Order: sequence, then structure tokens, then C-alpha cells
Amino acid sequence: MKKWLRDNRGFLVLLLCFGVFRTAIADWNPVPSGSMRPTILEGDVVLVNRLAYDLKMPLTDVSLARLGEPQRGDIVTFSSPTDGTRLIKRLVALPGDVVAMRAGVLVINGLAADYSDVTEVSEALAPGVLVPALRATERVAGHSRVVQSLQGANSRHTFGPLTVPPGHYFMLGDNRDNSADSRYIGFVPRALLIARAEGVLVSADITGNWMPRLERFASRLH
Repeated sequence: MKKWLRDNRGFLVLLLCFGVFRTAIADWNPVPSGSMRPTILEGDVVLVNRLAYDLKMPLTDVSLARLGEPQRGDIVTFSSPTDGTRLIKRLVALPGDVVAMRAGVLVINGLAADYSDVTEVSEALAPGVLVPALRATERVAGHSRVVQSLQGANSRHTFGPLTVPPGHYFMLGDNRDNSADSRYIGFVPRALLIARAEGVLVSADITGNWMPRLERFASRLH
């Protein structure tokens, strides 16, 4: 065993450095679900910045220092407060914000979102299963993004108002009718935040022909 460790110490150091890099500095996360469509697609491999909010002890989730504060509009990876599953969602409300939704219209601190550039599309829920959907640019609290709603879906289009507790955040998927977000899992404590998503490294159509989506390679997220 000692001889094996001695003969392979260079490779083991490389593995350790690789693990430290991925758990403390930057990581890449394949996205298997459509909860952030159309911003993030199934099959995107997303680059995330683990130093955006906290410096964490390598190979752990222990925070050593705060490096930055989460902002409205950030796309965040975090552990679900219900079962620990890693999720990626849009941060829409900060500690102290009052958040609500009225018939699908997001309301932050009493200000209702504005929706423009409404477009009708067909959304694939499963191979061969298409449903009509609406996409629009949502503007609220100084931020804008493209969101999607599925016509006829039975999701939580109305809730609140809810006040976000200290040290917690409210997350929504951009695909509002196909997302297990804070409407279902509750507020997300800062301790469960992992990283901020920055862009798409590579992408493949995993729900179709598995061909690469070259137009999405090295693209930034908004």
C-alpha cells in the first residue's frame, strides 16, 4: 500500500486539487430538468461560481467567510431545505422583502411585475407531448428575465403576501408551471446556498436527438 501511494502520489495530489477546486472555487453542473426554461435547458452544463457568496472549507459546506451578498435576479444553485436535493432557481426576493403572486403576476414589495414581448410557443413535456405555453419578459424590482407559463397547468399562480425571514431567500423557476421552488419547498436559508450560475459551458439536446447545441456553448446566463 505504501509503495502504491508513493508511486501514485502525483495523481492523488491532482485528484485532491481537482476536488478542492470543484467544491470551493468553481464547478459545472449538468441540468436534467426544465424548471428554468427557457433560460436554462435540459442538457445544459452550467458553470457556477462557488466564491460568489461564501468561502467554504474545501470538500465541505462549512462557510469560512462571507465574500458577497445574493442579489435579486441571481440564478443560484442550492440544497433543497426539504430533502437536500441540489436545485437551480432564480432568486426573486431577499430577506425582508414581501413577495406575492396574483394570477401568475409576481409582486415584490407591493410592486407588480410588468410583462412584455409575449410569445406563444409549444413546450415539450415529454417525447411527443407538446403543450401550448406563453413566454414573456418579466420586469420587477429593477430586474428582467424571460419566464414561461404553461397553459392549463394547475400550479400555484396565487400566494402570499409572504415576508422573507432574515437570512432566507425566495426562489422561483423561470418555467413557472414546472418548477418545485419556494412555493412548495419554502424559504431557502443562506447556509444552503451553494453557488451563483454564470453561464453555459456546453449543451446537448438530451430530450431529443442528443445533438450538441453549439449556439449555447460558452453563453452567459441572464
